[in-house]
Amino acid sequence: MPRILAIDYGLKRTGIAVTDPLQIIATGLTTVESSGLIDFLKNYCKQEQVEKIIIGEPKNLDDSDTHATVLVQKIVERIKKVFPEITVEKVDERYTSKMAFQSMIDMGMKKKQRRNKALIDEIAATIILQEYLHHREG
Repeated sequence: MPRILAIDYGLKRTGIAVTDPLQIIATGLTTVESSGLIDFLKNYCKQEQVEKIIIGEPKNLDDSDTHATVLVQKIVERIKKVFPEITVEKVDERYTSKMAFQSMIDMGMKKKQRRNKALIDEIAATIILQEYLHHREG
């Protein structure tokens, strides 16, 4: 079974998470420079079968667009163009960075580790994917 990939896209860095082949477990994969995202995806998709890409869509509390919404829309269009065979789906990413930071505290990570923004992005992508899998089941 092909995997589902999740992306927490940012101006500088992009967190990436992926499911296992059975699409049951979400695991943080890595964080890449946003400028290198497409190249990373090309290399990854050569090694692994990917059925769907989930990308976090930033929204304000009132459901309006944020300053980053346009960036996400642009990268979604680029991904669709480069990977026409892969479904791309936007999902609400509100609170994922806060949830990622809280998970780091809950895991007992030291303050220095919690300042690692790349790790926060990777955990946020994992949360986006877990939420997607959870809602897909029910």
